[in-house]
Amino acid sequence: MLRSALAFSCLVLVLLVLPTASSAATCSVRGQERKLGPTYTTTLSVTKVSCATGRRFVRAYYKCRVASGGKDGRCHRRVSGYSCTEKRSNRIATQYDARVTCKSGSRRIVHTYTQFT
Repeated sequence: MLRSALAFSCLVLVLLVLPTASSAATCSVRGQERKLGPTYTTTLSVTKVSCATGRRFVRAYYKCRVASGGKDGRCHRRVSGYSCTEKRSNRIATQYDARVTCKSGSRRIVHTYTQFT
């Protein structure tokens, strides 16, 4: 009996410590900054989805953007069921920075990137 109670306690502790996809998270893009599509993906945060899903989404959003006008294009349709808004700043002739906020119900994926044009 004591052994099963101890095992149950350990299981509960592990489940409390593990991050869940239902909470908000800031995802690391270290080492992947140039592999997710845009010239540099600088930040990625997710709510109620995993970081892996967020990274796959960044790639899908980039493909939509490029299909709608090249590196300077904008995505005007839903991507993987998410509707997105994009705000661009620090625009010069050779590059710009952008913040993309995408929502699908209570799920949210936000990423920032720098694009060389």
